[in-house]
Amino acid sequence: MSMGEDTRPVNPVRSKPKASPTIGSSLVPIINKLQEIIAPVGSDLLDISLPLVAVVGSQSSGKSSVLEALVGRDFLPRGCDICTRRPLLLVLENRPVSPGDDGAEWGEFRHLPGKRFYDFSKIRREIQAETDRGAGLNKGVSDKQIFLKIFSPNVLNMMLVDLPGITKVPVGDQPNDIEARVRKMIMAQIRQEKCIILAVSPANSDLATSDALQMAREADPTGSRTIGVITKLDIMDRGTDARNFLLGKVVPLRLGYIGVINRSQEDINKNRSIADALSHEEKFFRDHPVYSGLSGCCGIPQLSRKLNQILEQHIRMALPSLKSELNSEMNAIVKELQTYGNVVEANVEKGVVLLNILSKYCEDFYAMVDGSSQEISTKELSGGARIHYIFQSIFVKSLEEVDPCEGLNDDDIRIAIQNAAGARNALIVPEVPFRVLVRRQIAQLLDPSLQCVRYVYDELMKISRACEVTDLQRFPKLRRRMDEIVVKFLREGVKPAERMIGHLIEMEMDYINSSHPNFLGGSKAVELALEQLRSQQGIADVEKPIEKSQNSRAVIPRSLMNGALLTQGSRSSVNNEKPTSSGVNTSTRTWGISSIFGTRGSSGGNPSNSRTLGEPDDSDQMPSTIQLIEPPSMLRPLEATENETVEIFVTKLLIRSYYDIVRKNIQDLVPKAIMHFLVNHSKRKLQSTFIQKLYREDLFEELLLEEDDVVLKRKRNQELFQVLQEAIEMLEEVESDVATGRSHLSFCTDASAAVDSSSVPGITYQLRSTTKR
Repeated sequence: MSMGEDTRPVNPVRSKPKASPTIGSSLVPIINKLQEIIAPVGSDLLDISLPLVAVVGSQSSGKSSVLEALVGRDFLPRGCDICTRRPLLLVLENRPVSPGDDGAEWGEFRHLPGKRFYDFSKIRREIQAETDRGAGLNKGVSDKQIFLKIFSPNVLNMMLVDLPGITKVPVGDQPNDIEARVRKMIMAQIRQEKCIILAVSPANSDLATSDALQMAREADPTGSRTIGVITKLDIMDRGTDARNFLLGKVVPLRLGYIGVINRSQEDINKNRSIADALSHEEKFFRDHPVYSGLSGCCGIPQLSRKLNQILEQHIRMALPSLKSELNSEMNAIVKELQTYGNVVEANVEKGVVLLNILSKYCEDFYAMVDGSSQEISTKELSGGARIHYIFQSIFVKSLEEVDPCEGLNDDDIRIAIQNAAGARNALIVPEVPFRVLVRRQIAQLLDPSLQCVRYVYDELMKISRACEVTDLQRFPKLRRRMDEIVVKFLREGVKPAERMIGHLIEMEMDYINSSHPNFLGGSKAVELALEQLRSQQGIADVEKPIEKSQNSRAVIPRSLMNGALLTQGSRSSVNNEKPTSSGVNTSTRTWGISSIFGTRGSSGGNPSNSRTLGEPDDSDQMPSTIQLIEPPSMLRPLEATENETVEIFVTKLLIRSYYDIVRKNIQDLVPKAIMHFLVNHSKRKLQSTFIQKLYREDLFEELLLEEDDVVLKRKRNQELFQVLQEAIEMLEEVESDVATGRSHLSFCTDASAAVDSSSVPGITYQLRSTTKR
């Protein structure tokens, strides 16, 4: 006996006949043992539902008296108010009596390991104290269980849970919704398929309105796992009896009903022993004219045997699913343990672990980039597929949608052409505007190219974070250092890629290759310009007749469409004749198709500003001085002439043609530069960079330091693993016995103790079918 054990009472009084330990001696103790195995880790960590009997009833229905009668001892708190305020998990274990054994009985609490209570009045006080600790001192309730195991040679193996009584009116510091809370607590327990419901109802109330039966029907609609207990049969009104209730004619239950007699409050106050109460109960049922013929449905001994038999049969049917549940929990624990790995002590082992982590990380990185990963997503693009998408569906497609002349309007081109001529009137349209403008458009390709680099960099970062090496999760410092190295490494790879892309754009800007075989060229551009003007002029002729005037703008394009070279000699006739529609505007310029843009003739006099021959001289009428208008600070040319329209159109054609050549080059070379300097460089150099910066003996201790949380989780899961392994091994030991029928129900042959088969329908058939399997 340990230091904390209570001493046994001097003269323990027990006169109850000993129950047969053979009933349920095979399977129920296994579940009790499983409960002991699982109990230390707690239900919060391991949620395994075990077969047991849940006692449900309203306040003052006699639940406590039934439980005490099953145990044969006074050990539960009593009172007129709510007494069971926390679920009490009660495990009864039959302890065979050996020679020289005094048949002692004792109880043990889980929260007081190693301490035995031989005095059951102290068990009552400890239950009350533990209830107050968990639920408060003023009638509060809690769903935290109290675990009590009682060893006795006078009990049948059984596992029960005494739930708080259903209450209606809150008392003390109970919340206003106390009824809803208690019902929720009860339903959470009795909804479990492995739970047998013991619905306790007093005989002096209407059974059809029983709260216990109502909740049992809600949780077990078929009634296949509910057994009814009718208490207080001895205080029913004279002339009435519970025969129809016990026979299931009022509220049918597949497992039937058992009637019992409770100790009265007077019996409790006078310390009347449970043994005496059981003797009185036996005499009452034997002598009663109605109940004497229902011996299989009356009495605490019958209830104990029936509960034991039903529980064992329930365990037999639940064993396969229970083992499956334990295996599922085991697999989950094993997977989680694998993420924590083993504890590493020696430096040599730490070096091996670190090297394996770095190698595995790089292998995962390469596999995700190349698409050779074993875990390929079927929901979205990932890894290298996203990089390919960026190149083809974002970068290339975006450049194809760009207008080569975006940001250039006709006025911009015309001003550039005039500015290129300077203060003189150029003989040909200069190439300078084309080169200036096309360089400006090429320069706009730099930003999307650099943006493509940043997109690929972001994708590589995502890939690096997605590399979930199992052992890496346990070492947060190593993970942080690796992340820092990857970020710096990829940034260093971005720089040469950006420099290369910058050089590509500068190369295209520095040399405008007008001899490129795909370049449109000046002759073709002029030809297309003439066709375009011819088409536009034809539409204009149809829509609106051209007015014949000296300054008609239709003269130039018509002359061009006829292929005529306009010379400086094309002027209006003299002899006071007005120009006709076939005349030529003197403001036009000469074109040379042989050059890239053509030649320009010098402009002639303006008919509107020069005198015709024979016209009188009005110089005498002119003022002596002419005052010029001061030029504005910003000068813009007047409306474009037809020749300037042609020049603008030709310039646009040439810009578009050359821009397309450059765009194709950039669409091809930028992805190549990114792949070479960033993506493939990462595949070639990442692992060597890791080893160079991290694989140093002086860093092993720091990098492979686990957090306290990881250590605690590993320890907890190792405990869970051992618990589950022990539980599964125990089930495997008895599985063959259950399958071959060696672990079978042993019904008592005594007629007075046998369970009426009509009250337990389906049990025999289910047992046979299970045993056969």
